[in-house]
Amino acid sequence: MDTKNIGSLSMKGGRNDNFYFCLIEYYPESHRWFLKSLLPVKDEEANDSDEAIRAWIHNFGVKQLVVDFPLSKAACADCEIECPGAGHCPKPVVVTVREKIKNLLNEDQKLISTNPKKYEQERNKADEIVYNRDIFLKETSHHLLSRSFKRRLKKGFLPYWNRALDFWIWKYYYDQLLDTFNTSFDSFGNISLMILSRFSYIKRHFPKHVELFEANAQIILIELLRSKVILKKDVDMLSDIELGVEARLDAIKKIEQKLDIFIYNHDLEILVKNPRAFDSFLLALAGQNVLQDKNLKLPDWTVPRETNFIIPNFG
Repeated sequence: MDTKNIGSLSMKGGRNDNFYFCLIEYYPESHRWFLKSLLPVKDEEANDSDEAIRAWIHNFGVKQLVVDFPLSKAACADCEIECPGAGHCPKPVVVTVREKIKNLLNEDQKLISTNPKKYEQERNKADEIVYNRDIFLKETSHHLLSRSFKRRLKKGFLPYWNRALDFWIWKYYYDQLLDTFNTSFDSFGNISLMILSRFSYIKRHFPKHVELFEANAQIILIELLRSKVILKKDVDMLSDIELGVEARLDAIKKIEQKLDIFIYNHDLEILVKNPRAFDSFLLALAGQNVLQDKNLKLPDWTVPRETNFIIPNFG
């Protein structure tokens, strides 16, 4: 039977946490997606778990794998020039991002200077949190910045901490991430050197054909909101100690129905009870977009050939 699959692996969290492999597979004959496998591995059993990852990739014939940590480096990582300082970095990708930030701030300031009264009238609209995907995709001639986003831009871009991708995500997700999860996207802000080093070692043992992708669970949830697959209340309750289980169950049932993914009962129980397993499942949903060629194509200045970052579209 002709099938296609994509795997995912969420490795964020403490050393003693379980992390999970997730594999979804499409069967053309039945026109149906299946959650084929959901396997836990204990982080503290490092040698065994490293071998388990390699065996899983091989045994299931995985050709594409989605992870939730950076696949590319910050501009400073391999730089050997005499450093003029972060604000004067001459690397083309950093110069491009600095120029884009400067242009956004200048456009915003021009709106203030040209018509301050109208600017203040529009200010409240800019501060509203919008999840509509049509508005998200619409480019305008000017960009009225929310107060929070404007403050973030004024802090600048750090070439040792951020990638060009970060700025693109700030532009389209900063307010939504702050409102929904009280966080921002910084490539190396929530990932340990241990995880990066460990995966760098593990992937050397993968088959040569395995293609890696990067995704972010919070952005995936926002895109599920934008596409009306799930509701805001579902996301708001996910981190609640008492209500999180119910919220995950409700969200998964909606995903099953609207994205046509079949989940066996024993896997459903794991997804509902374990947030780490749920995160891996979200990464697999982003991978589904790759197989369907529905994910958003990022601009060249974000260096997509290196990040392979997935912005899913569930519409």
